[in-house]
Amino acid sequence: MNIFTEHPTQVSETYLQHMKKALAFSFKLLLMSCQALLHAILPFLFVTTVSDKIKEMNDVLQKRKNKS
Repeated sequence: MNIFTEHPTQVSETYLQHMKKALAFSFKLLLMSCQALLHAILPFLFVTTVSDKIKEMNDVLQKRKNKS
């Protein structure tokens, strides 16, 4: 099996579908990283934002895992 399609196939996606979802997660994580950095400096900002988003992302990933 092609190394570029093996994993996407395991989660019932094409290569391009998987790329789109992975990039979306990447951008969300980048944003959350910035929010966590700001929270570290100014603790009154984004008090639960990052942890709430991580829980949401985990739910999405677990559902995708269960599909495979």
